[in-house]
Amino acid sequence: MMSNIMTQQERAALAILQSCGGDMIEAAILAREAYAAGRGQVRRGRECIRLGQEALLAQRQTVTFRRAVAEALQERADRRPRTLWDFRYVCRRLMRCNAGWGERRLRALSAEDCRRALAAAFGSPQQFRKGRAVLSAVFSTAVRRGWCAANPVANIELPRLCEQRKPILSAEEMQRLMRAARGYRGGCCLPAVGVMLYAGVRPHEVTRLRWGELDLRAGCISILPQHSKTGGARRVSICPPLLRLLQSCRRPDEEKLCPPCWVRHWRAVRVSAGWDPQHNPWCPDALRHTFASYHLCHFRDYALLQWELGHRDAALLRTRYVDMRGVAEPARFWNEGVDK
Repeated sequence: MMSNIMTQQERAALAILQSCGGDMIEAAILAREAYAAGRGQVRRGRECIRLGQEALLAQRQTVTFRRAVAEALQERADRRPRTLWDFRYVCRRLMRCNAGWGERRLRALSAEDCRRALAAAFGSPQQFRKGRAVLSAVFSTAVRRGWCAANPVANIELPRLCEQRKPILSAEEMQRLMRAARGYRGGCCLPAVGVMLYAGVRPHEVTRLRWGELDLRAGCISILPQHSKTGGARRVSICPPLLRLLQSCRRPDEEKLCPPCWVRHWRAVRVSAGWDPQHNPWCPDALRHTFASYHLCHFRDYALLQWELGHRDAALLRTRYVDMRGVAEPARFWNEGVDK
């Protein structure tokens, strides 16, 4: 039977609860919960309260995913337009394919949340890897700003890629393409097509080239760091057929190699040469892969080819780039050209 007489300790406890200024019953319940969380130990209970306070404060010191994306883009404002376009595309796709993601708080997103969001937005391993890289960049900015404690994307494993060899153009296909480029609008696209075929320069790198970066006397093309896909400068050799082609089309140094509205013109040249988007689609980087295969078959030097292409090592060349099964008369390719 409970005594109606309160001890001095009970009166002191009641005074403490009254000093909280709120509901004493709720205060007592909270005290009991803290005591239970500490498993009957006052010190452990206080530690639970302290950690809870820190977690609550950290939860408030964060931003939404949408705000973090905007800040990450502003931090990278000096990047190339194509890089920023890719960054925006990945982030928008993540928010479009995952309802409510734009308003999710960063500290509340776990590695599993990020993995599921990437899987919902990107189906292929290549797309998943690209999405993971962009999402990791967003969280890296957030970590530097103090909006989250760690980057959860770092705990997401990269999907394994099964590299497949890319097909190269046959001699007849190269001839069709070069003839189409020569006959299209006075040959305005011919220099760029020649540089992609005979020098292996990437399509996006070609669009940034100016005539002043082509040294016809020294026989080389300078790919500047701001124009390179990997951010590193390199010098690409100009073979005799390409030299003759460029000499016949020489323009002022300040002009770009590609004409205005390049994407539309380049597509029209391919269609004229027989590449129908529906029945015979064009393979991206087809000219770069053709260059690599002919180069290796003729010079038989992986290190030299790696230098020309701007690769860090020869691993990608061995697994994806080089397919010498369709190479025909490599010496003629390098010395005379395909459209002779």
